[in-house]
Amino acid sequence: MGKIGWNRPLRFTGRTGKGIDMDRFVLTNNPLVREKLQGEETVEFVETGFMELLSHARDYIHGGHKLLTHPLSGSVKPMETPYKSLMLTKSKGPLDLSSLGLIENALDACRKFQFRYEKHPERVAADFQFIDWTLIESALR
Repeated sequence: MGKIGWNRPLRFTGRTGKGIDMDRFVLTNNPLVREKLQGEETVEFVETGFMELLSHARDYIHGGHKLLTHPLSGSVKPMETPYKSLMLTKSKGPLDLSSLGLIENALDACRKFQFRYEKHPERVAADFQFIDWTLIESALR
């Protein structure tokens, strides 16, 4: 069993880890991620905006979960896309200050940007969903 990130052991068998109860779940507001991972991963889908999803993740972190993916991964600037998917541990422990720092810094960064995605045409939503999907899919491998 290898270790990555903050000394967290992860076990892998293929892309999805089927047959193994992996200590992770995906928190997302992206309908494409929910669709693609249905039956393969534990997914919590929340109909909300980008910053609200980060706040939801912060609540999980305060509850003892740890971030497994960076909240501002990818090259899309915060607040330009409405979609975000994060991976967190299912298990709880003491408050992880690294995870809390990452999510708080991400929220601070988002507050510096204007909400721009509301100005994009609806047809662009599929592109933003796909970008978010590729980022979380690569983290699941």
